[in-house]
Amino acid sequence: MNTVRMPKTINFGKDALSETQYPKNALVVTTAPPDVSAKWLARMNIQDYMLYDKVEPEPSIETVNKVMAEFKPKNPSVIIGLGGGSSLDVAKYAGMEMKIPKILIPTTFGTGAEMTTYCVLKFDGKKKLLQDERFLADMAVIDAYFMDGTPEAIVKNSVCDACAQATEGYDSKRGNEFTKMLCKSAFDVLYDAIMNNKPENYPFGSMLSGVGFGNASTTLGHALSYVFSNEGVPHGYSLSSCTTIAHRFNKSVFYDRFKEVIEKLKFDKLTLKAPFDQAADVVMTDKGHLDPNPLPVSKQDVIQLLKDIVDGKL
Repeated sequence: MNTVRMPKTINFGKDALSETQYPKNALVVTTAPPDVSAKWLARMNIQDYMLYDKVEPEPSIETVNKVMAEFKPKNPSVIIGLGGGSSLDVAKYAGMEMKIPKILIPTTFGTGAEMTTYCVLKFDGKKKLLQDERFLADMAVIDAYFMDGTPEAIVKNSVCDACAQATEGYDSKRGNEFTKMLCKSAFDVLYDAIMNNKPENYPFGSMLSGVGFGNASTTLGHALSYVFSNEGVPHGYSLSSCTTIAHRFNKSVFYDRFKEVIEKLKFDKLTLKAPFDQAADVVMTDKGHLDPNPLPVSKQDVIQLLKDIVDGKL
């Protein structure tokens, strides 16, 4: 038997943000400063809400505890995560703990976090990936409105992330007919949007990808990418080469088109400071991504793949 989980309601498309009805006495959590969040809240037409805007990037469990200590006594009817992954993750965990509905509104795209049962928080200063069905949103709202004014580099990294998730999710051994359909559809939308300059379609492709890979997993490309991310390379940028080389290794049906995408987006070659042997040891500990990879991967494979990435032999 296969099971697929997704938000109960998904509002998406033009004006989804302003046409969604938000409950009274809602708690909105965000990282955005007041001048930015004020514009977003006005666009939402939300009338009755409380605001917590002190969520930090890469938040900790202590932030969740602060939110609950301040607002649980006020009995919010719903918690709304408004922002990037940090805001969504705090809303997921706090909503679960307070046992109230969760509305997730991504202001960036690419992670698909609004669609998944995953949550990333710091515990004792270290990031931890959590997975629980109770993290799932009751409603997700996806609107391309937020793309206006987003720096080009962030848009480029985000759409590469969405492409990597969709294609790796399709290849994952944990996938099924339904997730494969969503992942393939997601990449088809993203590929067309990138190659034909239709960025307004990126959030929709990312949304499909989030449901698809969120019910399967990502694979070798993501495992390789983290050694570059650990050296400060943005996640989407690191995936440009890492997922390409992983698709070549796995003989993925997406290899040629994924390579076209990164060439169109003009990603530079990656560099790696860590010794290849040491970096490969780190990659080999990532069983969460290597176990569902369609082909077995050895340390020697990883060393060669890392060398090829740095040499630009994709």
